Amino acid sequence: MRILIVAALFYPQNSPRANRATELAKEFARQGHDVKVLTLFEYEDYSKVATEFGISIGSLGVRRWRSPDFGSSKAGFLLTRAIFRLLSLSVEFPDIEIASLVNSALKKENNYDLLISIAVPYPVHWGVAAQRNKRHQIAKVWVADCGDPYMGCKTDSFNKLFYFKFIEKWFMRKADFVSIPVDTARAGYYAEFQDKIRIIPQGFRIDPIPGAGKPVDNKIPTFAYAGGFIPNIRDPRPFLDYLTKIERDFKFIVFTQYDKLIAPYKSVLKDKLEIRSYIPRTELLEFMTKMDFLVNFDNNTGVQMPSKLIDYALVNRPILNVENEPDNQIIDDFLEGNYNRGMEIINIEQYDIKNVVRQFSDLV
Repeated sequence: MRILIVAALFYPQNSPRANRATELAKEFARQGHDVKVLTLFEYEDYSKVATEFGISIGSLGVRRWRSPDFGSSKAGFLLTRAIFRLLSLSVEFPDIEIASLVNSALKKENNYDLLISIAVPYPVHWGVAAQRNKRHQIAKVWVADCGDPYMGCKTDSFNKLFYFKFIEKWFMRKADFVSIPVDTARAGYYAEFQDKIRIIPQGFRIDPIPGAGKPVDNKIPTFAYAGGFIPNIRDPRPFLDYLTKIERDFKFIVFTQYDKLIAPYKSVLKDKLEIRSYIPRTELLEFMTKMDFLVNFDNNTGVQMPSKLIDYALVNRPILNVENEPDNQIIDDFLEGNYNRGMEIINIEQYDIKNVVRQFSDLV
């Protein structure tokens, strides 16, 4: 088949949505399909990547609108942040520009068997909907792939303004299918489009990971978390508050770009808390095999599931799931090496990229 994937985020970007687009493109190509990816050309020279993956990569262009510099002064920071939040909530700035870029790029594309557009950001879908019509179908089948709900999102501090529901309904009417990663996320989408929804999990190549599941020999309990935080939703502070009360030695290693919630704890926990920047996924997987256990901060909603749990399952380490009101006894158990009440990820085969690609192919 001829397959077109439209994604604002793509390799070498290190995010769940970038991984989604990248793994799909690579596996479709491995299975012999003719694959083209349209993405933003602002991170990478894609000529070598295209040859390596066996695909073609076209440009959506380069964005002119960016997130602002918040400045160093407290007053400037607060004012800029308030203005930016207002623009984000009211007109989806700066991502709204992506809709125009996608719309323009798709004018030159046609006669594909399958078109997969990948959000976030959601303006990717809006750009496809703006260009696709009866005279210019672009592809026989359009699948709008959604990582998290838009209007039904439960992990943002602010709800989307009411008029965006008309845009969401508009693009969903045009899409042939809407793919979401977990069945519990159906509740985040309008009832009138439930018949278009297909459950297609996040996919990765399931290759053996050296050290996965093997015993480790750390001198003190050593555990890790990789990802972002959301105040009062995916919030590490109650967990860290409890850790400050524990006298025994341990090492908690956090890979994140969002350290504002946890940085104040560094002065209390000292060497017990280590904050690091993100590293490539392959390096992270190898690192996690050396942990006694891994930590997941629960979204406290069935509508959205962190894709990091798939990686946690692949390295086959015990998972401590922490809710907003942590069960301190479970934390104590994990620190003592008792993982009986750890989180379980079942049916890991459903995340095999080969099975994921087959599910997309079956929609044509």
